[in-house]
Amino acid sequence: MKVLVINAGSSSLKYQLMDPDTEEVFAKGLCERIGIDGRLTHKVPATDGKYEFEIAMPTHAEAIQAVLDALTSPEHGVIKSMDEIDAVGHRVVHGGEKFACSVKIDQAVMDALEECIPLAPLHNPANITGIRACQNVMPNVPMVGVFDTAFHQTMPAKSYIYALPYEYYENDKVRRYGFHGTSHKYVAGRAAAMLGCPIEELKIITCHLGNGSSVSAVDSGKSVDTSMGFTPLAGVPMGTRSGDLDAGILEYLMNKYGYDMKKMMNVLNKESGVLGISGVSSDFRDIETAAEQGNQRAALALEAFQYSVKKLVGAYAAAMGGVDAIVFTAGVGENDGNTRMAIASGLEFMGVKMDAQANNVRGKEAVISAADSKVKVLLIPTNEELMIARDTAEIVGK
Repeated sequence: MKVLVINAGSSSLKYQLMDPDTEEVFAKGLCERIGIDGRLTHKVPATDGKYEFEIAMPTHAEAIQAVLDALTSPEHGVIKSMDEIDAVGHRVVHGGEKFACSVKIDQAVMDALEECIPLAPLHNPANITGIRACQNVMPNVPMVGVFDTAFHQTMPAKSYIYALPYEYYENDKVRRYGFHGTSHKYVAGRAAAMLGCPIEELKIITCHLGNGSSVSAVDSGKSVDTSMGFTPLAGVPMGTRSGDLDAGILEYLMNKYGYDMKKMMNVLNKESGVLGISGVSSDFRDIETAAEQGNQRAALALEAFQYSVKKLVGAYAAAMGGVDAIVFTAGVGENDGNTRMAIASGLEFMGVKMDAQANNVRGKEAVISAADSKVKVLLIPTNEELMIARDTAEIVGK
């Protein structure tokens, strides 16, 4: 069975064409810097082929078209036409209260996704664009939506409730939902396998760090707390998102500058985070380069991000009554050794001891803590695509 997995993020789009049963990957790739300039990396594992293209990607629509062109290219494609694809699995960020599990996509689902755009204004439009682009090219191929919120449905009420009048939860379902659930679930499972211990016996803190970032507390294989909230705007500072802040700031700025709520939310979602602090870029690589060149605001942006993640690691260890492993994943977590070291350093009091040499690694599974560290620190590349493909195959099979 060939399943195409589309994983559209706020500024990137990952894809894989794979067989979820054998886990064979026919082709995979990454569109990145969407909305900045545009770069496509397309890989064919069977031939070790790697192809890189600079393609203008002002929106996700152009990124999807670039993916489809790469898959069917006579030079580096792996299929003759999109008819060879049996199903498409789409990562969908927010389903609100409407979707607590993966579903086959029909018009009613699409309508519901449209209604959820205010909950995830950076992501749901990208997800919807990906679905529609694929539907236009493959109108008869079944498609499945896999939701980021599902893994976090195990959170206890004390974790997800907000200190607002309770009727807002009862009537409007205003609560913490959490995101990146597919990623947190995958890396927690892989951590247990790497440590050779049943996940039911482990307390794990998973750090999904990228343009969008979240940290989760996973106790006995279940999410018990996570940093993102009602929307993906909450938590640590991200590429363009503010993360947590005093809600009174909104009233202050709106009154002073005459902003309406739409303008204010645009500031929080698209002009804030490390972009807002640094004034350089939403791409952590650009910010690191600027910091190395002496840009103090860029250095501050990195420090603020790292400090915010470190605080959550300590908080979640306290919430779970201990921690056995800390996992770093996603674009920044997998590739930025400096950021991993900055976050994990200074946690010796809770049993963390890093190994600088072991931490000098990118994009592959590794234990990066010292051999005598009581708390193991792991680098685990996420594989949301495999999780999405498995869900897709199961639902289409039904």
